[in-house]
Amino acid sequence: MYSDHYGLTGRPFQLTPDARFYFGSQTHRKAMAYLGYGLAQGEGFIVITGDIGAGKTTLVGHLMATVDKSRLNAIHLVSTQVEGDDILRLTAQGLGLATEGVEKAQLLDRVERHLIDQARGGKRTLLIVDEAQNLPVSALEELRMLSNFQTGGHALVQIFLLGQPEFRERVQKSDKLEQLRQRVIATHHLEPMGANEIEPYIVHRLGLVGWTGNPKFTQDAYTAIYRWSGGVPRKVNALAARIMLFGALEDLAEIDGEAVEAVIADMAGDTLSDDQQLSFDTQQAPRLRPVAVPDPAPLAQPASPPRFHAVPEAPTPAAPDPELLARIDQLEAKLKAQEAALRRVLTLLVDWVESDEPRPRWDAVRSGVA
Repeated sequence: MYSDHYGLTGRPFQLTPDARFYFGSQTHRKAMAYLGYGLAQGEGFIVITGDIGAGKTTLVGHLMATVDKSRLNAIHLVSTQVEGDDILRLTAQGLGLATEGVEKAQLLDRVERHLIDQARGGKRTLLIVDEAQNLPVSALEELRMLSNFQTGGHALVQIFLLGQPEFRERVQKSDKLEQLRQRVIATHHLEPMGANEIEPYIVHRLGLVGWTGNPKFTQDAYTAIYRWSGGVPRKVNALAARIMLFGALEDLAEIDGEAVEAVIADMAGDTLSDDQQLSFDTQQAPRLRPVAVPDPAPLAQPASPPRFHAVPEAPTPAAPDPELLARIDQLEAKLKAQEAALRRVLTLLVDWVESDEPRPRWDAVRSGVA
């Protein structure tokens, strides 16, 4: 929706990692330097860690998009909690080898022969394992054993391990991983972006989809974005996407700090109160459940037809009834709450329509877990 409104050719702040939007922040440039150093060494392990949403997967995508595929065969595995034999089979499948019904000893022989053939053809093999914090010791030991394969004094495979911060601590402290730890030639932890990197990050991503300055972001907007996100790329993307949607709905040509704060407040209220729970019908658009509103106090019936405030005509207007004013305030508060809830529903629906995520189950949405 906001892409069309602002004349963009794509969605610059989607949460799905996309190497096209790689941004070389200071910490990501350091990570690329370590990866380059590791590739030059041609052996051992490189360990890259970072918090959730720090950009590890985007970093890997950028690396794989820039390597010389004629000289380097890069295999990317996204690990789950698999044991040693399973990680070996996943590696073999990544190399294009058949694994069904093959015993482990035979599979190891096939992997080694394939790596030797690749090396003789002048092609090195790089194994990238993402979400390494999920790997048990047996799988990590299997990877270490693969790193032992060599020919002519040169390693046949090099391994990059990427994971969350606890993985680095585990490698550093676990007695069971001493041999792997000795093979680690470089490590780097991806830090959040600095406050001065938020503006170039947003401008970079917008520029890749044809942004021409509309909407314009003010400096206090960037400050508010950093304060809320802490510089974590995924959080910046989530907030920026909602800001762009808000700007489209409000037809804003400039996004300032006040607009950002309004979006932040709206996101904080995405969990609706009991009075604002939504009722969904799988065949109909969502609608608000009726909200019980107290009836206003009965008004005195005038002799002539009532005017707007239903106050009888009199030379001197009567003082307003405090109880009536209180009830009117209650009604206005309820209406404002319903309006805010409707806006949140519209925002969530538009986000869903523009996202690549599968359609949510409406019963899950009703229960507040979708």
